Amino acid sequence: MFALTSARSLSLHTRSGLSLMTRLDVMRSRRALAALDEAALIDLGLTRAQADREARRPIWDMKT
Repeated sequence: MFALTSARSLSLHTRSGLSLMTRLDVMRSRRALAALDEAALIDLGLTRAQADREARRPIWDMKT
């Protein structure tokens, strides 16, 4: 039987060399960005359109 001590110990890498966990972190960040209200977006210097565009990007569409 095989057990992971933490999710971070998972070291599956994609062709680009980015770990699966990194990609999942990006996906969670994009979801959080989509959930921000207008005041938070203004604080970040983003428009709703920019935040929505980033949030809609697929998980494999990442800058390396």
